[in-house]
Order: sequence, then C-alpha cells, then structure tokens
Amino acid sequence: MSITYKDEHGVEAMRTACRLASEVLDALTPHIQPGITTNEIDRLAAEVMKSQDSISATLGYQPPGYRAYPKSLCTSVNHVVCHGIPNDKPLKKGDIVNVDVTVIKDGWYGDTSRMFMVGDVSIAAKRLCAVTFEAMWHGILQVRPGARLGDVGFAIQKFAENQGYSVVREFCGHGIGQRFHEEPQVLHYGRPGTLDELKPGMTFTIEPMINAGRREVKDGPEKDGWTIVTKDHSLSAQWEHTVLVTPSGFEVLTLSAGSPPPPEFAQQALVASAAGVAQTQASTAATASA
Repeated sequence: MSITYKDEHGVEAMRTACRLASEVLDALTPHIQPGITTNEIDRLAAEVMKSQDSISATLGYQPPGYRAYPKSLCTSVNHVVCHGIPNDKPLKKGDIVNVDVTVIKDGWYGDTSRMFMVGDVSIAAKRLCAVTFEAMWHGILQVRPGARLGDVGFAIQKFAENQGYSVVREFCGHGIGQRFHEEPQVLHYGRPGTLDELKPGMTFTIEPMINAGRREVKDGPEKDGWTIVTKDHSLSAQWEHTVLVTPSGFEVLTLSAGSPPPPEFAQQALVASAAGVAQTQASTAATASA
C-alpha cells in the first residue's frame, strides 16, 4: 500500500470528518464523571454520531487475525495502553481514561483521542497526561514539507524520555483518508532525518502512548484480543490528532470548539500554520475564479 496524497476535495472531506470526530469528544466531556460506565460513554457517542449522520469506524472493525471490535469507540483506563473495550464498570474518582473516536463521514475517516481525568486525580496522573499532551505537540510541530517522519518520532521520544517517561513502541500513528489505516506508519520514537519524507497532501495521525513506568506492554487479562496494558501495571496516557501536511507547514484537522488548547510553546506555530492555510485557500479560490 502506498501513501495517498489528498487533493482539494479530499482535504475538505477530511476536515469535515476530523472535526466531527473531535465534536464527539466535545459532547462526551461533561459526562465523564465518577460513576459513569464506559458502556454509557459508548452509548452517548453512538447517539452523537447518529445526529451527525456519521458512523463509527471501530464498530465491527476486523483486521486480519482479530475478532470484530464490538463498540463505537475505545476507552482505555489507567494502565490500559490502548484499545480498551467499553464495559459496565463505573469510572471512579482518580481514574484517567483515554477516549479514542474514529468516525466515517461520506467515506472519509476522522480519528482523534483525548485523556480525561475523572474527578480529582493524583499529581503523578496529572503530570503524565500533561507530558503526553505536550509530547504529541512536539511531534506535530515537526510536520512540514521536506521533514521526515523520523523527525516527528525523535521529537516525541526525546521530550517524553527527558521527563522520565517511556514511549510504547508496539503501536504507532498511521496514514488515514478513505481507509482507516493507510501508509505511512508514524512511529513515536526514532532518529531525525530518517523514514518517509513529508509532502503536501499527506494526512496521518500522531498518537503517542506514554507510560509512567517501563515501555513494555502485554495483552490485557480480559483476553479479548484487543485490550493492551502496561506490563508493569504503571499508568499510561495517550493523545491523538490527525494532521495534514500543507505547502507551508501543517494543519491539525481534529480541532473543534471544545478541543483542549495547544500548549503555549505551540501557539505561535499554530497561528502561522493557520495563516498559511488561509493563504493557500485564497490562492486556490483566485485561480478557480480566473
């Protein structure tokens, strides 16, 4: 499978699908409180998707060698690294949970996830969530034409490890468009100047999974074929955005009104990227009307 490069129509379709995925998380945010079950979070998400006229990409998703995923999203609590299946266990004060949403709108996929802190959580849990969020943004800021995917992974790994955390290596980001998982694979560790060159029109996820303890992971005790946990039972966190490579830099497609604001160090680059997108759109519109 080769990398796909989105044209103007594809970019617009991706913007819509990605915004809708983020808006599902916006709608869920006030409900993620002590006492709610992850099954209830899943039910609420399905209702939001129905109101958007979008559908879940995870419900029934079945890659080779796996059983069909049974829910509309993934909920990974505390030491669950990824792919946690919603269930009837209530969330309790002090839990942290990653909610991972992928929607399909008009054949295009939008993929994003956020960490949620349930009630008052420990200082250690807060710091892990914050550092993981910042690590994702350090990776995003490397995205520009001519950069390499190794630059993205190196920036994430260097920041996370300097903070005393470890980076999960068994799972990575991925290209996305009219398929859930496309090329390239986006590693969250690596060496600068290596791997695929970034070119305008590429869309992919950046979704580092950062552990408070060691990086090793294993199958969860549920033996459901999906749930992955930290081998040492330490806390794990993950954030995810879908990113477009633009002619002048990057555009984060999975931003919505309720998205957590980028860290201060990313604000200037985000403003510059928005200006570049606006300039490209104006130039395209002028060409079309000529």
